[in-house]
Amino acid sequence: MGGFLVALLAFAAIFLLMGVRVVRQGYVYTIERLGKYTLAAQPGLHLIIPFVDRVGHKVNMMEQVLDIPGQEIITRDNAMVGVDAIVFFQVLDPGKSAYEVANLYVAIMQLTTTNLRTVMGSMDLDETLSKRDEINARLLVVVDAATEPWGIKITRVEIKDIRPPTDISNAMARQMKAEREKRAQILEAEGMRAAEILRAEGEKQGAILSAEGRKEAAFRDAEARERSAAAEAEATRLVSEAIAGSGSQALNYFIAQKYTEAVAGFATSPNAKTILFPVEATQLIGTVGGIGELVKDALAADKAPR
Repeated sequence: MGGFLVALLAFAAIFLLMGVRVVRQGYVYTIERLGKYTLAAQPGLHLIIPFVDRVGHKVNMMEQVLDIPGQEIITRDNAMVGVDAIVFFQVLDPGKSAYEVANLYVAIMQLTTTNLRTVMGSMDLDETLSKRDEINARLLVVVDAATEPWGIKITRVEIKDIRPPTDISNAMARQMKAEREKRAQILEAEGMRAAEILRAEGEKQGAILSAEGRKEAAFRDAEARERSAAAEAEATRLVSEAIAGSGSQALNYFIAQKYTEAVAGFATSPNAKTILFPVEATQLIGTVGGIGELVKDALAADKAPR
């Protein structure tokens, strides 16, 4: 009796252990009872009935990346291009993804390839090269709508590479080179034009400033000459009044002053070695005498009471 009880307990323990299932994080297990899908086991510890329940599929619930093999596609203008793409998707309903489609990955790959040919085949080569974002958006809408019954969500469709034919690639390279050279020539010409404009503007401003400087200098010279002439006229007037008031004495003083200044100039000249006076001694004495008379009159006038 004791041995039977031990055997029964051992069988119960083995039976219980056979029903323990641990679901890893990021996965959902589909549980089938007698071959029919009954529930989706979330991450954690679960107990099933051995020999009655079993794990049907281990569904990855994380976002996954599917690489689409390279395809040769003919565009609307009959150009053959090679295209590589990738698809990002996530399972939302593990039951549908496991039982609504036989091979989920192959189905997504074939569906994406077919729609890729349809979308790019309706565009010209230039459009396929320049409107990659539009191609991605159109593919995303079409493929996501087609895979919705499978319980998955297409999050992104990306074109990795577009390879045009070799001859077209060479022609595009030559065209790009020509465009860049043309752009460089235009920029260089614009730079030279701007430099010439700046140089001409600088010369213009320089000429204006130079003309203004000459104008100011001429004005200053004219003003100086005018003032000099006015001073000379004033001096002449004063001398004339002195001569008219004092007679020959003022005239003799004026002549003697000029004569003395001229003799002083001859004496200080570095080339003068000998000074000859082209006047008679009596004239010089008379002139000096006139100067003396003027000095006396001036002194007498200063001492006179006022």
